[in-house]
Amino acid sequence: MTDAKTEILARIRGALHDTPAPAPAERAYRRASERPREEVLEMLEDRLVDYKASVHHETPESLPGRIAELLGSSARYVVPEGLDRSWLPEESGMRRAIVDPNDARAASALGVRELNAVDAVVTSSTVSCAETGTIFLTGRPDEGRRAISLVPDHHICVVPRDSVVELIPEALALVEPTAPVTMISGPSATSDIELERVEGVHGPRRLDVILLG
Repeated sequence: MTDAKTEILARIRGALHDTPAPAPAERAYRRASERPREEVLEMLEDRLVDYKASVHHETPESLPGRIAELLGSSARYVVPEGLDRSWLPEESGMRRAIVDPNDARAASALGVRELNAVDAVVTSSTVSCAETGTIFLTGRPDEGRRAISLVPDHHICVVPRDSVVELIPEALALVEPTAPVTMISGPSATSDIELERVEGVHGPRRLDVILLG
């Protein structure tokens, strides 16, 4: 077996010995935006709405009230350990937040069954690309592990306005290369064999994006 493998590899090397070196990749695409800031924000909102997400504009003062409104009658919702608590509405007898540790290996981390029993999740975000209408989550303490943004049926995602860029190269430059990246462009959706849209199969059925500025 070893002799056969050696022979095969030797023949491959012999066949490729005069292969020219690959030409360097041409990177003529735009790597930095020249659009006005407000135009970039409008582009992101247009893309997200087109993907069936709901978009809201809030300030730090109005944010807790908006989140309370979006949660509605949700009895329990999960938040990552590092989320800014000033963003959250006051707890009442009808509603309370469940804090999930950022480390999925922690003994107290919520499992899939526990996450499936909560109504919603509130997270922050790393960066958003307006050109593609994509929000990047990278597992930071205010975003949490991937499971908490995929299992609950309703995701409320806070996007600081200063974290919005126009282009993918700009977005990737702000992402830690080794981070676990989850990209979101609207609620989870797919189509069946008859091209009927089905939502909530691979993630939240409902996505509310709050542009915070």
